[in-house]
Amino acid sequence: MTIQEAIERAETSVGYTFNDKALLETSLTHASIANTRLLSNERLEFLGDAVLGLVVCSELYHKHFDKLEGTLTKVKSMVVSRKTCAEMADRAGLTDLLILGKGMTNRHHLPLSIRAAVYESVVGAIYVDGGLEPARQFVLTTTLPYVQHSSEGDVLENYKSALQQHAQRHLNGVPRYQSLDEQGPDHSKSFEVCVIIGEERFPSAWGPSKKEAEQKAARAALLKLTNGRHEPPCAP
Repeated sequence: MTIQEAIERAETSVGYTFNDKALLETSLTHASIANTRLLSNERLEFLGDAVLGLVVCSELYHKHFDKLEGTLTKVKSMVVSRKTCAEMADRAGLTDLLILGKGMTNRHHLPLSIRAAVYESVVGAIYVDGGLEPARQFVLTTTLPYVQHSSEGDVLENYKSALQQHAQRHLNGVPRYQSLDEQGPDHSKSFEVCVIIGEERFPSAWGPSKKEAEQKAARAALLKLTNGRHEPPCAP
């Protein structure tokens, strides 16, 4: 693949047409082939890392207004992690477009750091070439599945922690979780769990694991205790 072909494919992948094609080429150039490290994508990676963090933090702040700082930090750390950035580079096709030195021909076994770096460097290149808005659009498009996954899981909704905090603060007690039933074959069991605080037993909940059933039971108890008002999870 020629450099021109790589640039054209990269523009299609990221959904942005560069005014300065050389900037995009630099963002794809690994230090192993650059004449000097100043001509590699390392400086753009540095900038892109900051832009990525800003966009993700802004999105979480505005979309999850009921979440505490500690919870938002957990999600942000997951979304901007080296592992996630490497996966986003793979999904966007950027890993296949990296311009590498001769000793790095096996793209399927590239270190996470190299794959993550090309994602961040492309974010930086878009920011330099077109400003914050196109960089923001690319970041939001690529991070959306990871933010949604976090929103649906325990990262944003740790109901057990929230219930424990509420019980200690308002009821002078500690939640206890009681397993009531389990059904289904060994490879696909469902579990029923309820929460008990003091003498009061709250509605039970089912889940595909005891952990998830406990989270659902904690949520049910928390909603009952707060008259349907969902309390945000406590910060770590």
